[in-house]
Amino acid sequence: MSEHLHWDPLLIQRYNRPGPRYTSYPTAVEFLPVESDQPEQDAYTQRDPNRPLSLYLHIPFCRHVCYYCGCNKIVTRDMDRALPYLDLLKQEIKAKHAMLKTADDGQLAPVEQLHLGGGTPTFLTDDQLRDLMDYLKALFRFSESDTADFSIEIDPRELRPGTLTLLREMGFNRVSYGVQDLNPKVQEAVNRVQPESMVRDVMSQARALGFRSINIDLIYGLPHQTLESFDATLSAIIELRPDRLSIFNYAHLPERFKPQRRINGDDLPPADEKLAILGRCITRLSEAGYHYVGMDHFALPEDELAVAQSRGELHRNFQGYTTHGNCDLLGFGISSISQIGDYYLQNRVTEATYAEALNADSLPTWKQRQVTTDDLIRRRVITELLCHLTLSYDQLDQEFTIESREYLADSLERLHPMRDDGLVDLTSNAIRITDKGRLLVRNACMAFDTYLQHHEQQRFSKAI
Repeated sequence: MSEHLHWDPLLIQRYNRPGPRYTSYPTAVEFLPVESDQPEQDAYTQRDPNRPLSLYLHIPFCRHVCYYCGCNKIVTRDMDRALPYLDLLKQEIKAKHAMLKTADDGQLAPVEQLHLGGGTPTFLTDDQLRDLMDYLKALFRFSESDTADFSIEIDPRELRPGTLTLLREMGFNRVSYGVQDLNPKVQEAVNRVQPESMVRDVMSQARALGFRSINIDLIYGLPHQTLESFDATLSAIIELRPDRLSIFNYAHLPERFKPQRRINGDDLPPADEKLAILGRCITRLSEAGYHYVGMDHFALPEDELAVAQSRGELHRNFQGYTTHGNCDLLGFGISSISQIGDYYLQNRVTEATYAEALNADSLPTWKQRQVTTDDLIRRRVITELLCHLTLSYDQLDQEFTIESREYLADSLERLHPMRDDGLVDLTSNAIRITDKGRLLVRNACMAFDTYLQHHEQQRFSKAI
């Protein structure tokens, strides 16, 4: 795969319109309300018991509110606030565990991936983290493979002495640090003040403890950011040499996310400077030896994501790019989403309704979607383009027994403007995203989204 990214600001501005991130297809806005536990029971009954498992646990608590945040969170400084939630979480875990069938070897399929997200998972005390992991390990069989991926999101401000050591002892091998920006003025504007020295310290600790992969999250488009200020942040981050970088576009949607109302829109960088910041990110990270995986993600060439992409083995799910696309994903906690076989299942999004369902001995499922054959075909197209930038018609024909060029004729026609602009190649046997189009691959995927035509695109963030 080419490492070259073609930067054309005019083309990027032309195609910079809102669209899904395609961590699923159909996307979550297409999920339908559930009236009973039946869809989830069907999903577990129909799943292949030999498929390995991926577990996601949503820990919604934060001690401080970050003004840019659009995550599902509960802001509190009361450490005991998590106790009733953890009891409910265990109740859900137990209920879903009981629905799993054993594999051919008489055991449950192994857990190959675990991720604790939030919120701030390290809001939990060390004892609470240990108790939760002990509970999971008593029920599930965790893979001992070198490729197993057990990760946690960490706010550097909320990392107690000894917690990283505990996490490593419990089997976590990957951490993701939310840094966002190192400029003090930007940090104050978004209520997330963390000195550069703090970030350096937690990076050093993770390296010393032998975590296999360290990710850092950055956000461009925050208040008071300039090309020069973010360039300084990049210099410091490149020096720290994280294995992965996620560089997200800040979407200012104060009408949807209440904390964002504390951000003065006049303080946000103008569109041309925001675009210049992204261009600088790409240039500097490429010069520093990082591989552009896609969307917002960069990785060192030896990192598992980059290696998987080079081998044609990269996948995408609700956790973003992943090397474990062969797993059934079980989500636990408020707002979490499961992907089991042909089903998507989303939990209730408030603590009150989540508790109400579990206290009534019901599953806390809020919405679901069983994918159709058409969904599966289009999901394959979108996944291949996002992960590998190319799609073979022969591969699609064989997998789904269709004439794909005829089946996708309307979608391919929608790609003609991108073809004419040199962003995609449409040959007799394949679709290929060009170097010029890599930053706009999301737009190419939108051509295959049959649902998108019926929705207001403003519910999604912009492509760049």
